[in-house]
Amino acid sequence: MFAEFKAFIMRGNVLDLAVAVIIGAAFATITTSLTEDLIMPVVGAIFGGADFSSYFVMLGPVPEGYAGSLNDYAALKKAGVPLLGYGQFITVVINFLILAFVIFLIVRQANKLMPKEEAPAAPAGPSETELLAEIRDLLKK
Repeated sequence: MFAEFKAFIMRGNVLDLAVAVIIGAAFATITTSLTEDLIMPVVGAIFGGADFSSYFVMLGPVPEGYAGSLNDYAALKKAGVPLLGYGQFITVVINFLILAFVIFLIVRQANKLMPKEEAPAAPAGPSETELLAEIRDLLKK
């Protein structure tokens, strides 16, 4: 069983998949940083706030023992206040769109660089001369 598992792991597809997952995770970290550290502060400044992810709507009461800020999304969420965090959702959606667009560009470029497979040629049939000779031979019989 160990030998079979080793053969499975050593296949090219499994190693390629492992490398893709590791690179994908690193790329997702870069994209998250791009979104949270560069893009969303600009979007937040345009819409009147420095931190776009702090836009939320409280759906329930704040617990009586809560002493933190009523504008701190993370603290309110930790305190158990029901919140509709639409700003965080928008941040995640923008993060996804950036990641999907970059992957689209990478796949598009890879498709341009890869040699295109030629369509298989139609099977060569008998030539006109061969067909006429075959018809002639059939008529002679």
